[in-house]
Amino acid sequence: MNNSIKNKRIEIITHLLVWLVLFFLPYAFTVGLGRSWNELFHRFWLQIFLLAVIFYVNYLFWVKKWFFNNKKILFFIGNILLVAFSVTLLHEIIMWNLLPEMKKERPDNAPPFISIIYIDTLIYLIPVAFAIAIQSGKRLLKIEVLKQEADNIKLQSELQHLKYQLQPHFFFNSLNNIYALVDTEPEKAKQTIHSLSKLMRHLLQNSEEEKVPLSDEINFLNKYISLMALRQNDDTVIETYFPKDIPNLSIAPLLFVSIVENAFKHGISATKISWLNFEMKVENNTVIFISKNYNFPKDKNDMSGSGIGIENLRKRLALLYENNHSLNIEIQNDQFVVTLIVKVNS
Repeated sequence: MNNSIKNKRIEIITHLLVWLVLFFLPYAFTVGLGRSWNELFHRFWLQIFLLAVIFYVNYLFWVKKWFFNNKKILFFIGNILLVAFSVTLLHEIIMWNLLPEMKKERPDNAPPFISIIYIDTLIYLIPVAFAIAIQSGKRLLKIEVLKQEADNIKLQSELQHLKYQLQPHFFFNSLNNIYALVDTEPEKAKQTIHSLSKLMRHLLQNSEEEKVPLSDEINFLNKYISLMALRQNDDTVIETYFPKDIPNLSIAPLLFVSIVENAFKHGISATKISWLNFEMKVENNTVIFISKNYNFPKDKNDMSGSGIGIENLRKRLALLYENNHSLNIEIQNDQFVVTLIVKVNS
């Protein structure tokens, strides 16, 4: 509301300054030429007044009510009558008040009177064109602002939808881990439930935030990896290399958990030695997260990995860090490697 009032005031001041300049220009250019105030009024200021009337009738009323509402015939007829009236009025007043002077000053080779009328008519059409141009510009600007607002609403809705997808996805995967431990290792299952409750508290608190401290995100990853490690056998090696001195950076929450989750889902074998490696580096406000694991390709009929986590991550990165991220997934020397680089603000 305050911006609207401020913009309106600026618009009014701009209009006043323009018309003041136009009003004083004739006087400035005729100083020393012996023009009388009466002549200045009839030759210049009356014409400026009529131009202003034509401009504001169009600017405030006719352009918006007729030109933009498919009533262009009314618009053109109205302007033809208004311009004709203005030109006639101007010349009638000049003829009544300045006819003797005009006859004295008018040379024999002066253009025909009809040519003068024609030129004056074109001059009076200029404010009509200006009114259309200015109102069209304001209309386009308003449309652009509304489009940006709609895009922002859509962006927030998409992000909210992705967050709602992430929470149950994360929760159900964790419950599957607990279910696998209930019969075989009940003590571990209890410990896992306790750890899960802490993680869910963090998830509920921080998933609604736009940004969280990087230190909180690293702490969450450590707890999640510890939770996932509880159900693994002795043939699984898990390595983490996270920075000890964490800079004061903020980042969107839960960006890395999908990568970690994907590594546990596809990088663990029940019969072979498994290895998972998670590393994070921070360089000049850029967070580099690298996940590596042995590559154990899933059978085509295995639907346990729907890929919703990584797909969710891609969408969130595109929305939050459009031109400030890269996500690379590849196989190197029988290792599945995911590298996520995000440039963040301090």
